[in-house]
Amino acid sequence: QVQLVESGGGLVEAGGSLRLSCAASVRTSGTYTWGWFRQAPGNEREFVAAIARTGFSTMYGDSVKGRFTIASDNAKNTVYLQMNSLKPEDTAVYYCAARKATYTTPRWNEYDYWGQGTQVTVSS
Repeated sequence: QVQLVESGGGLVEAGGSLRLSCAASVRTSGTYTWGWFRQAPGNEREFVAAIARTGFSTMYGDSVKGRFTIASDNAKNTVYLQMNSLKPEDTAVYYCAARKATYTTPRWNEYDYWGQGTQVTVSS
């Protein structure tokens, strides 16, 4: 069983930055792929970013490309989501997810483990 704990959410003004963290109970350098998703009230779960265990393969949702960066610190077994140039439409609960595979995927139903989520609110 993989446990994921997100942190780093909060309230920020448009144009600002936040860094989300996802602490994992397993080695992030192991045979897992890590993803970030978000869900706003009344909306479907949306893919944000994913990273493969090697750290060399990343994938981003179209709405965050060029603004968000996913990275992993294998020494800390933590995956990060650096969010820059935040917009009000980025407001959502952000979830960290993991799947036992070596390639990334934007499909939320292919992830096996989920954190509890952290709220990000961007004010205009």
